[in-house]
Amino acid sequence: MIFVTLGTQDKTFKRLLEAIDHEIENGHIKERVIVQAGFTKYSSKNMEIFDLLDKEAFDKYIEECDLLITHGGVGAILTGLKNNKKVIACPRLAKYKEHMNNHQVQIIKRFSDAGYILPYNENDDLGKIIKNAKNFTPNKYKSNTKNIIKIISNYIDNN
Repeated sequence: MIFVTLGTQDKTFKRLLEAIDHEIENGHIKERVIVQAGFTKYSSKNMEIFDLLDKEAFDKYIEECDLLITHGGVGAILTGLKNNKKVIACPRLAKYKEHMNNHQVQIIKRFSDAGYILPYNENDDLGKIIKNAKNFTPNKYKSNTKNIIKIISNYIDNN
């Protein structure tokens, strides 16, 4: 099962759901797909979509999923990693009004460069990334909170 979570940002993130729906239609995703869409309104015959799940249901889907596809929020990524899940993360982008800035690009890059997750950026082939995820062995997550805070603080200070 694939669990998709878009976070609780009050801006829409249809772009990611459209890409996943496309991969289902093309046969690249055959698994059951559960979505916590947050404030994103999206309708699909291919996915089970919920606005917000309670903690018990959210934790159940995290535990049961083979793959977590998520936005570039640190909390969502860490939830997947702490639960030993394969994670594909896609940044919300300011140019699509999905977020106020592009900080999720840097967050995803850092986690990807460390071998923890697979990134999905707007010009990438999501089907290929999902296929690669089957053989992807993420590095075991080790907390690096102080360094991440420093990276984010530096990014904020310089932008």
